[in-house]
Amino acid sequence: MPAGEERILKRRIRSVQSTKKVTRAMELIATSRIARSQARIAGSRPYVDGLTTAAADLAGAPGGGVESRLLGEQDDKGRAALIVVAADRGLCGAYNSNVLRATERWARARGGQDPLLVAVGRKAERYLRYRGHDIEHSVTGVTDKPVYADAREVASAILGPFDAEEVDSVTIISTRFLSAGRQKVEERTLIPLPTEEDAGRDEDGLRTDFEVEPDRESLLEALARRVMEAQVYLALLEASASEHAARQRAMKAASDNADDLIKTLTRSMNRVRQEAITTEIMEIVGGSEALRQADPSSDGGGGFEWNESGQARSA
Repeated sequence: MPAGEERILKRRIRSVQSTKKVTRAMELIATSRIARSQARIAGSRPYVDGLTTAAADLAGAPGGGVESRLLGEQDDKGRAALIVVAADRGLCGAYNSNVLRATERWARARGGQDPLLVAVGRKAERYLRYRGHDIEHSVTGVTDKPVYADAREVASAILGPFDAEEVDSVTIISTRFLSAGRQKVEERTLIPLPTEEDAGRDEDGLRTDFEVEPDRESLLEALARRVMEAQVYLALLEASASEHAARQRAMKAASDNADDLIKTLTRSMNRVRQEAITTEIMEIVGGSEALRQADPSSDGGGGFEWNESGQARSA
């Protein structure tokens, strides 16, 4: 039995060691991708912020009064469109579950209304379908390294129903990347674009006058759509970086747990081996003692006595 148990422990140790190699490799890959994702976010954020500011300034400039469904305040009574951004893969800790829990909270807050859903990532798509939700459009296989064309595809899936007045507002639920050690699930309104009272003013509080061709309405309409695409793209980049950060932490924890498990199993195997060695030694000693007692030439006579002439007789 100890020998069989030792073989089992050896197999488990080899299995855990193989798993540790995989988790360690995934940890290193995720670590390298975090830096690249951060660089892409840093390169895209000024463009998105500038485009958003330009749209807000144009909407608040003198001669305003533009009437557009893309601008104004969100109507909670109308039908909403929801973009859910999760991951294509697992093994990233609580990253996907946090996004999906936020989606459930958003749905409960809407009072059971049936939103128009766009799912980004296989985990979001499978979860929403499992829950019985109808998905208008799904985009998969892009969360690892999203490009602007992916954001345009997501935005197009929303803008069509919005132009047809099937939805009145657009919300996105994704994970905002704050740092390599901190990410936060956020709910942001993409449409209508918020208009601020101080929009269009410079540092001195003076409004900027714009010369617009062909007209303010058409330019603002086109600009608002570009703003939505840019914000979706930035959300995809931040979600990708957050996924890599979450996977790096999860794989590091898995590697550390594998180390602890290997140590525990090694101790158990050494204890079983020691028990087997002790048992063998006891068996050898017991057998030697039995042979000694049975051997007439050994001390103790093995139950016989010897006379002066060298003849044995029973004790």
